Amino acid sequence: MSWVVIGLGNPGEEYTDTRHNAGRMAVQFFAKKAGASAWKAHKSSQSLTAGVSVGKNLLALVLPETFMNKSGVSAAKFVKSVRAAEKMIVIYDDLDLPLGKIKISFDRGSGGHKGVESIMRAVKTKKFTRIRVGVSPTTAAGKLRKPEAGDDVVDFILKRFKASEMDDLKKVFKTVSEGAVIAMNRYN
Repeated sequence: MSWVVIGLGNPGEEYTDTRHNAGRMAVQFFAKKAGASAWKAHKSSQSLTAGVSVGKNLLALVLPETFMNKSGVSAAKFVKSVRAAEKMIVIYDDLDLPLGKIKISFDRGSGGHKGVESIMRAVKTKKFTRIRVGVSPTTAAGKLRKPEAGDDVVDFILKRFKASEMDDLKKVFKTVSEGAVIAMNRYN
């Protein structure tokens, strides 16, 4: 059984370790942990790809080399039908979740995330699995401290994670890896 796992983010050194690249970073972590093949440029999909087996599942790991709002270009090269989309997992950052939390869902909207919107348009369905990775800090009382709109949001998501946050992210990425396997079993 084949699955496509897409890690959303922006290409280029200036976006490495930024909040908006949490999905991309999670897939890179998963690839390393699972012993995936080396990343290779896949020109027609404008992405980097790697392959790995997890149990009886073959996974195509995809890192779009387009900017976030054009992620559907890459997805469409791997997912050719609505039925095939049901075996796609998209991992991405979410401002509405605190750092350290993930949420897995299937057949939901984009929540305003431009990368997910691009994928939904390209594959012509919302029937795929999403793993949302929380990137917002919280107050001592547990309330989210996230920007509300406009340039504040853009500035926030394009900032690099602090060193202490990177430590938390490594734990999250382990959970995301486990979540991908759970999602494959749940929606298979």
